[in-house]
Amino acid sequence: MVTNTVKEKIISIVSPVNFDDSKTGRLVYSYDATPNFQSMPDAVVSPRNKQEISQIVKICNEYRIPIVPRGSGTNLCAGTCPTESGIVLLFKHMNKILEVDEENLTVTVQPGVVTLDLIQAVEPKGLFYPPDPSSMKISTIGGNINENSGGLRGLKYGVTRDYVIGLEAVLPNGEIITTGGKLAKDVAGYDFTRLLVGSEGTLAIITEATLKLIPMPETKQTMLALYQDIEAAAKSVSKIISSKIIPATLEFLDQPTLKVVEDFAKIGLPTDVKAVLLIEQDGPVEVVERDMARIAEVCKEEKAVSVQLAQTEAEAEALRTARRSALSALARLAPTTILEDATVPRSEIARMVNAINEIAAKYNLNICTFGHAGDGNLHPTCPTDSRNHDEMERVEKAFAEIFEKAIEFGGTITGEHGVGVMKAPYLELKLGEAGIAAMKAVKLALDPNNIMNPGKVFAKDSRKRVVVSK
Repeated sequence: MVTNTVKEKIISIVSPVNFDDSKTGRLVYSYDATPNFQSMPDAVVSPRNKQEISQIVKICNEYRIPIVPRGSGTNLCAGTCPTESGIVLLFKHMNKILEVDEENLTVTVQPGVVTLDLIQAVEPKGLFYPPDPSSMKISTIGGNINENSGGLRGLKYGVTRDYVIGLEAVLPNGEIITTGGKLAKDVAGYDFTRLLVGSEGTLAIITEATLKLIPMPETKQTMLALYQDIEAAAKSVSKIISSKIIPATLEFLDQPTLKVVEDFAKIGLPTDVKAVLLIEQDGPVEVVERDMARIAEVCKEEKAVSVQLAQTEAEAEALRTARRSALSALARLAPTTILEDATVPRSEIARMVNAINEIAAKYNLNICTFGHAGDGNLHPTCPTDSRNHDEMERVEKAFAEIFEKAIEFGGTITGEHGVGVMKAPYLELKLGEAGIAAMKAVKLALDPNNIMNPGKVFAKDSRKRVVVSK
């Protein structure tokens, strides 16, 4: 609990304008994008630099006050919901691009920089930052790093982790460390950069990041392949990859998702087919043309009823925007939208989609499926109503079976959403008891007082989604 003594100490660091413990101010940051999780923090604090963060952390460590570092709150695992109260830390003052280094192909940023702003800042220089989560218009780099965010381009280019080469961070004892740097090679000691990326704010607070950039691709083409058979679409994914082609984007939408997205976006998407693949390739002109021609052949060989190339960039952008709007579109169907992610090897996509449909039928639920088919990352999404307790119980059971099925097929419980509170009960399915113990040992060593985003990653007893309030 933030006592008056602690409040006065923090205000002396950040000034009164950057400390908010009003009910309204706390309510705004009592939840994130995850349905059915809410808990009031004791205060919301907006530091202006790493020195202020260090001082705040030292106070919180002394008084055992939880700290939840928060970006834009777009995560879907309750990772930034302050379930154990304490302080929510905002980075609205730390939102600057500090340097674009064209010689070393890096960009150094503060954690509050919006992802799309970074992408648009480097592109005029002929440089490219590939990670592109669907929330990139509002998500921040600090949040992306904490959750190790993915995106549509993950198949070819990887995820956030693959572009973070150096960090500055405040440890739970208030000390400031730097990891990595502008280096192509660095094997000096443990790789703390990789450890902190995806640690969901449970080990340290990121205050600065050095990110790798690559040359901007010369050109890009976009294709839409239509199918009357979901399994044929899934087989196309495997065959494209086995043909030694790695597209920049290889996305899957089933018919229920298509109908909702078209109703939302109104760009002329076909809704009379069972599934579509949205495929993009980028690179040198001759490579893109060759790859897209072969991809079109593969799709037709696997019974695609239509294969269409976008004729203009505007048409291609409309298709990409429609795919990114899938969650927003599905959220219109019911008061509560449960969007999950489970990842399987690409070769198991067809089996996984069929399993999701069978599980949905078993529990009498409407589950729409879309996702990054090229890297096996599917997003089964269930429109429901949290006030319908019977249906919510069936939703819980259905997703538990979906996660178990993903593990059975050699996959994982989350490909990009993170663990947070939502996936914590299922983490042992993936890591085993020994794996959980090893992770807890790291957490305990760095954060013995458990102040850094407590209650996340490691499971509580219940697997149910609960509303935590205060």
